[in-house]
Amino acid sequence: MEHNQESTKLLFVINPVSGANENTDWEAGIRQYFKDSAHQLGIVLLTGKNDALTVYDKIKAWQPDKVIAVGGDGTIKLAAEQMVGTDIPLGIVPAGSANGLAAEMKLPSGLNDALEVAMKGIVRKTDLIKINDREICIHLSDMGLNAKVVKYYAMGGVRGKWGYAKAILRVLWQRQLIKTEIQINGEKLTRYAFMIVLANSRTYGTGAIINPDGDIGDGKFEVVIVKELSVWELLKMMITHKPFDPRKIEILRTDEVSISIRRRAYFQVDGEYRGKLTLVRAKILPAAVNLVFPAED
Repeated sequence: MEHNQESTKLLFVINPVSGANENTDWEAGIRQYFKDSAHQLGIVLLTGKNDALTVYDKIKAWQPDKVIAVGGDGTIKLAAEQMVGTDIPLGIVPAGSANGLAAEMKLPSGLNDALEVAMKGIVRKTDLIKINDREICIHLSDMGLNAKVVKYYAMGGVRGKWGYAKAILRVLWQRQLIKTEIQINGEKLTRYAFMIVLANSRTYGTGAIINPDGDIGDGKFEVVIVKELSVWELLKMMITHKPFDPRKIEILRTDEVSISIRRRAYFQVDGEYRGKLTLVRAKILPAAVNLVFPAED
């Protein structure tokens, strides 16, 4: 329960249908938590229509001291995108089907515990990845196999891990290699891959570690090229967290990359399907947003 009487303006960006449990009344829980405090609360409920403009306009007009995103990676990305170039801290309440960035940040999953971190945690400068000069990626983007999973998951109507499991089984049955040309660190590489990941951090929301040495504050990102689908490599991601076999999964560290594909490939950004593309350009935006992390012990 927040009893700090120093009044601050808190803007909550809430995805009301986020996660496996769409019946949670996040706004009511938040108002209950702050009922005895002097903080001013602003609420934006996402509707799926003009959300980015709505959030941007609210931040510009209301000038909050802190923004708190309530949702999954897509909700956090939407909020962060409107905050680039500001010093406003962004707190997170994990409320998505897969909360990869929250897991990366070691955020608690309960509402009150997450609000405690959002209010009292440590603010750290965090990198973003700019995709095709249009949007940002705060966590993980990829083309190929997982992006197709994201598409089928969105179409499937079953939320949570069962929905992901159904989508994964369907995609594995239909998997195919993509041929790609990659311009990176002054080199031009040709690769055949099932999946190519632009990784600002380490972990998918499912717990799978795709980028073991990733760091969301080091001014770089990794391009992870999954060249073979090996059961053992998948187990490494999920359980052992040991280094990958470079013959099967190649990791390239950079601050900029251009990836072109002869045939259009499925593409997703922070869990949001973006269609089939033949070209993806990405570059790092170092220290672009202030995220609120748990206080160190």
